[in-house]
Amino acid sequence: MGFDPDYLYIWRSEDVLTFMRIDKWLWAARFFKTRALASKACDLGRIHSNSIEAKPAREIRAGDKLGIKNEGGEFQVEVLQLSEMRGPAAVAQALYHETEVSKVVRLKATEERKALHQLEGLPEGRPSKRDRRRIIQFRGGR
Repeated sequence: MGFDPDYLYIWRSEDVLTFMRIDKWLWAARFFKTRALASKACDLGRIHSNSIEAKPAREIRAGDKLGIKNEGGEFQVEVLQLSEMRGPAAVAQALYHETEVSKVVRLKATEERKALHQLEGLPEGRPSKRDRRRIIQFRGGR
């Protein structure tokens, strides 16, 4: 039983990545802090690749269009490069190009949240047991 190089699945051409797992790319592009969070977002249906819901192991290539929902908002991006390593934010932003429509929608949502926050008054005292249950349910717990 020796090693047979013919069975190797070659996914690199001349040391340049041609495709990679979507959860790994989302982590490297700094959309999520950990790869586990990126994988969970895929499982929850928050990631779409070319308008198809993506599983964590889905392969992406340069040129693919991704829809990403995270705590920072909803992003519509085009994959420009692939990287297995997580680098600084400036390098990570070079991995993708966000569409102009996506930028406008995110900025508008941010402004609306700020305006809403200014209008809201702070709650008086601690939340009641009933209020805490509603808060936990709203956040997706229990």
